[in-house]
Amino acid sequence: MTTLEQQAQDTKLMLHALSLAGRGPITGGNPQVGCVLVNAAGEIVAEGWHHGAGTPHAELDALSNLSGPAAGLTAIVTLEPCNHHGHTGPCSEALIAAGMSRVVFAVSDPNKCAGGGGERLRAAGVDVVSGVAEAEATEFLHGWLTAIHHERPHVTVKWASSLDGRAAAADGTSQWITGTAARQHVHEQRARADAIVVGTGTVLADDPSLTARGDAGELLEWQPQPVVLGRREIPAGAQLREHAHALQQFDGSDLNATLAELFEAGIRRIFVEGGPTIASAFIAAGLADELLVYLAPKLLGGPMVALGELGVSTIAEAKALSITELRPLGNDVLIVARPATETMVARSATATGE
Repeated sequence: MTTLEQQAQDTKLMLHALSLAGRGPITGGNPQVGCVLVNAAGEIVAEGWHHGAGTPHAELDALSNLSGPAAGLTAIVTLEPCNHHGHTGPCSEALIAAGMSRVVFAVSDPNKCAGGGGERLRAAGVDVVSGVAEAEATEFLHGWLTAIHHERPHVTVKWASSLDGRAAAADGTSQWITGTAARQHVHEQRARADAIVVGTGTVLADDPSLTARGDAGELLEWQPQPVVLGRREIPAGAQLREHAHALQQFDGSDLNATLAELFEAGIRRIFVEGGPTIASAFIAAGLADELLVYLAPKLLGGPMVALGELGVSTIAEAKALSITELRPLGNDVLIVARPATETMVARSATATGE
């Protein structure tokens, strides 16, 4: 097989491994990882993925599904095999012990505790190839990589507004600016987050449950941790008091400290659904990694803008964004955007040798 043919085969297998990774949970603090084991003929002989915290990593899951000998096989893994003792032993050592002749991975692990598996494998004489389908894997792992790189949760800020940027009418009414398709999409995004964040103003005004629900109003299997920012007391009868997870409240004076505490607790993805004050605070502080803006074809006018002060006094200071997705949702439109200055953290880590 020529070098180009090998590269093409590795890429095809890596994309398949990424599809396997997507079967694992996006929540729970761990990355989604997939692995395929391939023989000398390029045939997949076993595959696996990480099923969640406390379960075998993708490499071990694939090895457990292997019916024949592992010696001489190639492992195609979406993330660099780990090199530390956690709930399971190092995957790098497991692959060495299994007799893998070749290991191919897409993205280097930026985790200071778990990284270095590639070098461990090379030191044992295993042929290691990195960076295969790196762009696709980096995008797939964007949330987790961002969290590990910054040592804080990945932050998604969401709001719904009219076309003229109003989050509510002049009298404060806001239910419903968007239609059912957009609102259901929000619930799906809640179920992809480890925590959902609002301010005390939203809690006192709307008494939200902050649960992730299906089309029929049923609770989805995964429920995000409710987090409230602000000093005002949450009433004893608030719906949040009945949430499946205990309410966490911070005074909101130091967002960086709050995020650091949530990260330490294992939270890697948060969904900010507070009103204009909370949304603006995260954006102004440079802590919004992704924006989800649901636009309804309505005009409201008036003072109830979706965002408040961002620290922008002139057009040259505008916070530039890159739109990554435009999606119609019923009669509404979802705009997904990220800061235009964002650097892909996995590429940065690779370039600096981290």
